[in-house]
Amino acid sequence: MILSIPASEIEQRQQRFVETLSAHGCDAALMFSVTDIFYLTGFNFRPSERPIALIVDAQGAFSLFVPRMEVEHAQAYAVISQTHDYPEYPGMTHPMEYLKDVLQVKGFTTLSVGVDADGYSSAKGYAGPAVTSLVPFANKVSIKGLVERQRYIKSYREIELIKESARWGNLAHSLLVKYTQAGGREMQAEGRATQEAAQAMFATLGAGYRPYGSPAHAFYRGQIGPHSAFPHSQNQNAQFKSGFNVVSQAACDVWGYKSELERTMFIDHASSTQETFFNHMVQAQDIAFGTIKPGIPASRVEEEVQRYFKDQNLTQYVKHHTGHNLGLLNHEAPFFDLGDHTVLEAGMVFSVEPGLYVEGLGAFRHSDTIVITDSGMEMITYFPRDFESLIIG
Repeated sequence: MILSIPASEIEQRQQRFVETLSAHGCDAALMFSVTDIFYLTGFNFRPSERPIALIVDAQGAFSLFVPRMEVEHAQAYAVISQTHDYPEYPGMTHPMEYLKDVLQVKGFTTLSVGVDADGYSSAKGYAGPAVTSLVPFANKVSIKGLVERQRYIKSYREIELIKESARWGNLAHSLLVKYTQAGGREMQAEGRATQEAAQAMFATLGAGYRPYGSPAHAFYRGQIGPHSAFPHSQNQNAQFKSGFNVVSQAACDVWGYKSELERTMFIDHASSTQETFFNHMVQAQDIAFGTIKPGIPASRVEEEVQRYFKDQNLTQYVKHHTGHNLGLLNHEAPFFDLGDHTVLEAGMVFSVEPGLYVEGLGAFRHSDTIVITDSGMEMITYFPRDFESLIIG
């Protein structure tokens, strides 16, 4: 069972990143992205007002710039050669002044430096200068998105972590269905399902399990009855009523890796109108599944789905594109979108989730996680998709 990414694979990621940096004309790099720092070092941390940065020097060595409180944490878990630290934020001396000193010692003023941002940013009270106002690099190159593109194609271990995520998401979803009944409320069902699934997960996987996110959980985020027509609603603590359609979601983090499972279900029974919209949504998802294969642009998948919706006079009910890549984040590039022409490759992992949203009635959306193979795609999530199986309560 694979429950983590070993240091050897992280070192391979670092080597590939250094090669990509060089191909972009960079001698070194300075990065602030939390997700990319984790991907390249294995250091999973909680971002706050205290700046953290990844430094890649001209020799290809990786080091971390962290607050004093994170030094031992970084040294214990990160695949790096060195840590640099500062006392606290805001401190008597601003952290960026300490970072400036580190970069000057490493000779960054004479280098072509790739940066993913002009400085650290946080909604938790941080304020500070742009790094380039403190350290005049010989040349500054934007590398925003460079590591995300490296993350597009998943390794065997990454895919196994996502599959493990899907197994526990499936359990959480099954429990959510069990506890969803007319007269009950969404938070009650979510709480029971999530607690039971998480406890089963801990008991089964044992001490080797690290979520680096959230363990198995399932929820509705307010998509109950007519309110489900808001695609990204928030929890309303709504009451389930007989005849409502509901849109569920289940997920799980395993060493930071995620899957996505969503289902449109019906409490006790469904009307013929609900069944018609449901069948159109499933047909659109099947069209996407049949289109996905390596070598085509991501936009092709969306074109085929949108063609079906147009032919069926359903375009007015469409509010979003068909899917997105996922891995360490639940939404990553590339996208099944008319404007994204990224060529699909084996090893990419996507959600597939065309949806229809009918005001006054509700939403119709399944989401499944798939991985692109050499000849097509493989389904990772596996909860039933058919109409009869999704009459619940």
